[in-house]
Amino acid sequence: MDVKGRRSKMLGEEAVGKLLIRFSIPAIVGMMVNALYNIVDRIFIGKDMGSIGIGAIFVGSPVALILMAFGMLIGIGGNSLSSIRLGQNRKDEAESILGNAFTLLVIISLILTISGLIFIEPLLRLFGASKDILPHSVAYLSIILIGSPFQSVGFGLNNFIRGEGNPKIAMNTMLIGAILNIILDYIFIFKFNMGIKGAAWATIISQAVSAAWVINYFSGNRSMLKLRKKNLALKTDIVKDILSIGFAPFSMQLAASMVTAILNNTLSTYGGDVAISSMGVIHSITMLILMPVFGINQGAQPIIGFNYGAQQYDRVTDALKKAIIAATSVVGLGFILTQTMPAQLFKLFLNEGDDIVNILEVGTRGLRIYLALLPIVGFQIVSSNYFQATGKPRQAALLSLSRQVLVLIPALIILPRFFELTGVWAAGPVSDLVASTLTAIFLVGDFKNLKEERRMIKNRVVEENR
Repeated sequence: MDVKGRRSKMLGEEAVGKLLIRFSIPAIVGMMVNALYNIVDRIFIGKDMGSIGIGAIFVGSPVALILMAFGMLIGIGGNSLSSIRLGQNRKDEAESILGNAFTLLVIISLILTISGLIFIEPLLRLFGASKDILPHSVAYLSIILIGSPFQSVGFGLNNFIRGEGNPKIAMNTMLIGAILNIILDYIFIFKFNMGIKGAAWATIISQAVSAAWVINYFSGNRSMLKLRKKNLALKTDIVKDILSIGFAPFSMQLAASMVTAILNNTLSTYGGDVAISSMGVIHSITMLILMPVFGINQGAQPIIGFNYGAQQYDRVTDALKKAIIAATSVVGLGFILTQTMPAQLFKLFLNEGDDIVNILEVGTRGLRIYLALLPIVGFQIVSSNYFQATGKPRQAALLSLSRQVLVLIPALIILPRFFELTGVWAAGPVSDLVASTLTAIFLVGDFKNLKEERRMIKNRVVEENR
């Protein structure tokens, strides 16, 4: 049996729980490691410069989120479409999607790099940078922007590695980059005394190595899909489909950038640089908790996508239910840690020169309130991904945006007027509750449709066997 046949047999016949573990564990490790790109920067910079350094990185995070948003638009959108085509036994089309995705990633990232460097200072001021934070943030972000093409290609195409049934290799892509990033962070910041610039250079060098690894994979003999020159020319129908399916995660990340900008400005108004730096730590802790959930998402995506394309709807619903249970377990543990030991988590990012008492008072209270409804977030994220994996971009986009835009942004604007800084923190759980309720309503409706599809398929089989 060839590679394609083995993959089809595995995704279509192997026990769903076993498949989810096989695909999710490497993805979880990879996502956790990928999170270290930013978190290690913040820890090292926090120990070297104090909270002002963390604030400088966090103020620039909307730009970093925009860069990642476009990587997700092409990478996740292309991989979802490719997985469905493979489930439909259309390998040539899957390879065309891969080639077009590579071209899009390169073109878009170059445009973003040039635009970002031109408007870097106005952007950072728009995103809430104070006069004390601005020069440090410019120093860091200008270097990160130079590495945007490496980040986009490495992150974007790595989704295809996972989608074609090689989650361990996808994990290695992230491991190589993140481990190198940690090593270079230490050398550049503490040995060469390069400060925040050293952290940025460590990040983009690591991303360049990861990108080279991914390109080599799709150019060699290990991959089922090949990166072929003939498929690099953009095709309107493929581009349209990639953008359509990838719009949900793209909109979520773009919304996250918008939210962070509004959040920074609101924090600056009601809490100053201390509140911004505190949110930088809260964001890092939240990333560590949610990265396993995103890994579960990535593990479930090819299982759901393939079986949906093959009309094996029982396996689709089974995969989704098991993914929701796993994600809820992860965020439940995260909730316990953030509510019982917030001070210990905060101290990982602070040095002795910080105003420890003030930052801990502001930050730990913010952490507890902001993540008060964390236990329901796993369900919301995984269920939104289900609509993306089954080729329903409108529903997926709406559910993704409901948590990041439709509720959170109005909450960030309205609540602080009445409750000041407490209102900023409270916007998080308010958004989580409304988005999860909306997601449950959509999911119940879609499950009814799947039940009807299963009934029709069974009736058709009965008729054919008569």
